[in-house]
Amino acid sequence: MKKVLILIASVSFVATSCVSKKKYTDLQTELGNKLSATEKTLANSKIDLGVSENKVATLEDKIAFLEKGNEQSLTNVDNLIAISKSATENMRSTLSQLAKKDEYIKYVQEANSKKDSINLAVAFNLKKILPNGLNDEDISVNIEGTKVFISIADKLLFNSGSYKISKRAGAILNKVGVVVNEYPNMDVMVEGHTDNKSFVNGSPIKDNWDLSVKRAAAVVRELQSKYDVLPSRLIAAGRSEYSPIADNDTDANRSKNRRTKIIIMPKLDEFFELLDDANVE
Repeated sequence: MKKVLILIASVSFVATSCVSKKKYTDLQTELGNKLSATEKTLANSKIDLGVSENKVATLEDKIAFLEKGNEQSLTNVDNLIAISKSATENMRSTLSQLAKKDEYIKYVQEANSKKDSINLAVAFNLKKILPNGLNDEDISVNIEGTKVFISIADKLLFNSGSYKISKRAGAILNKVGVVVNEYPNMDVMVEGHTDNKSFVNGSPIKDNWDLSVKRAAAVVRELQSKYDVLPSRLIAAGRSEYSPIADNDTDANRSKNRRTKIIIMPKLDEFFELLDDANVE
């Protein structure tokens, strides 16, 4: 009986030892697998961490680049703002200057319109009072720019080859003087014109320059002394044969060139004062 008990105990011990060893082996295998899996996971995590660190580094570089770019952009924006301010000021200055010029242009246009109106009135009055107006082939009245031109054939004012005013000239010069005196703010230039014929030796007239100037001076003296035109308004000028209106190839054409022009025009000093008063910069 005792032997049987010992045998049973031995068998139980052996059986128990076998079971424990198997569990240990299974447990060891399981732990090994888990460790291997953990190590693999850890290795993968390290790889992922490296990739993440690279991504982070790349992002940090991008952020640094963007920050630098933003700084440059801000600088550019500041520069653009400064340029815009400068451009705005320049534009305002330009517009201001243009406005002043527009005012000046308007001022001059109004002045020119006023002068044109005066000239038209002068020409109208002359056409009314001169014999036959524009229908007289020996007298013409024209407006050119800001001037009124009265062209009178020499035969109505002078005897042939002479610079002395003829008796028949009085009727014409009297009417011219009346109209001229109605516009005291305008100057009066008298121009003598001749044909191209020369004077013979011994003539009291030296040449056509001499004749044209003396005829102009004679008309100026007549307007001053007989028709009360202020001498400060009068100008005497001679053009000789060098401003013809026709070729000097026939008697009729030479007759056209022998003429006296009376030019009624704005005073130059008043015109320059007009420019000064505009204050254009």
